[in-house]
Amino acid sequence: MNRTGTRILGKNRHTTDKLFSLALLLPAIFITCAFILVPIVDSIYRSFLDYRVRNIINNEPGVWNNFQNYLNLFSNGKLLPSMKNTLIFVFGVVIAQFILGMALALVLNTGIKGSRFIRSIMMVPWVVPTLISGLVWMWMFQAQYGLVKYLVDVVTGGRVTDFAILNNPATAMFGVSCAALWKQIPLATLLLLAGLANVPDDMLEAAKMDGANAVQRFFFITLPYMKSVIKVTVTMSIIENFKQFPLFWTMTGGGPNNSTTTMAILSYREAFVSNNFGSGAAVTTVWMLMMVVVVFIFNRIFRNTDM
Repeated sequence: MNRTGTRILGKNRHTTDKLFSLALLLPAIFITCAFILVPIVDSIYRSFLDYRVRNIINNEPGVWNNFQNYLNLFSNGKLLPSMKNTLIFVFGVVIAQFILGMALALVLNTGIKGSRFIRSIMMVPWVVPTLISGLVWMWMFQAQYGLVKYLVDVVTGGRVTDFAILNNPATAMFGVSCAALWKQIPLATLLLLAGLANVPDDMLEAAKMDGANAVQRFFFITLPYMKSVIKVTVTMSIIENFKQFPLFWTMTGGGPNNSTTTMAILSYREAFVSNNFGSGAAVTTVWMLMMVVVVFIFNRIFRNTDM
């Protein structure tokens, strides 16, 4: 075969590979468009409508009201507190999850006895449904007979009588955060543990021989080699906690006194309690934009960080 024929055959094969790759991607593209992109666009559109239950019952389209839904949310004082609660929860849980997950990963990476069994058993909280996790932690924090109350009574000799964590506006967010950490730390630990396995031992040994202590080896060798894993782990954690709804609704319902009303809770209340789907869609739109901005800022900061 001459050179021209070889070139044509190679081009045809390249085109065939592209078409085959596209065919493999089509189901994923279809599912993404049908179940993610289309609902997002529809939600953004409905956020500019006066769209309520009566419109669904009477089969009537919503009335275009421009930015009135957004203005109402700001004027009635519901949106800003829920944004604040969401950010407090997300940043608190993400930071604590990374620190505790990294600590557990470092311990398991030392090859302690029974590490394989620990890796297996620690995934139990992650596989437990979120609703069940919320119910379990509600029982643990129960003010009269919960496990936490019993442990406090044992330690203090029963001198602490008021220990209602989920019923106290000052501690309710902490209670939900504990449940979220219990469920999410196992996956973060395994991801970080996989990243630790990719750190070359010869680099660590060389640094040790050069006089670097354990802290210096961790910050100047271990973390740089784990940069991509850390980025994925933290990004997943941010997204997971931004969309956290079942724990809040199960454990506190957004209370007490709206101290745990996040964007997820507010969106549900506006749409399915107040039956104002346009307002609920407006909350969802702000909620989504806030999550995108936080993830974008994190990625920009992380990319520009020397690690």
